[in-house]
Amino acid sequence: MTTERREPDQTAGERAMLEGWLEYHRQTLAWKCEGLTDEQLRTPSVPPSELSLMGLVRHMAEVERGWFRKVLVGDDPGPIYYTEEDRDGEFHLTEADTWQEAHATWQAEIETARRNAAGFELDDLSRGKSRFRDEPFSLRWIYTHMIEEYARHNGHADLIRERIDGATGD
Repeated sequence: MTTERREPDQTAGERAMLEGWLEYHRQTLAWKCEGLTDEQLRTPSVPPSELSLMGLVRHMAEVERGWFRKVLVGDDPGPIYYTEEDRDGEFHLTEADTWQEAHATWQAEIETARRNAAGFELDDLSRGKSRFRDEPFSLRWIYTHMIEEYARHNGHADLIRERIDGATGD
């Protein structure tokens, strides 16, 4: 699989621009994971950190679910990888954890996010609330936050990938 990244159209309207940059950052994380084995994808960055590429993908599946399901539409299917006892469960990997499962779960959450967002205008407020703030969020805010979340973690992914096999890139 080869991930194709496309920057958003430089003259796009606001919604297309926000959606374009979110897609670009989703594609960047997939690209950073491309061509690696499950073992490499589970490799932590630098001890004592448990941060790994597979852990980042699992984390972003949780983040997609949280913002586009729980917050935006008020649907709370519960967490995928973490528990109340292990709030960072998505980062606690074992040899049983596979890229195939993590990637499929992440992509399913992205598809759900796209469908849910399609029913809202940028200024529409969410039906649910986050665990951090007891107030609704506009879709614009959620898009902006998701771009920030991916951009930050893509920086982590750059460093992890370079440590694994020396690959660097924008």
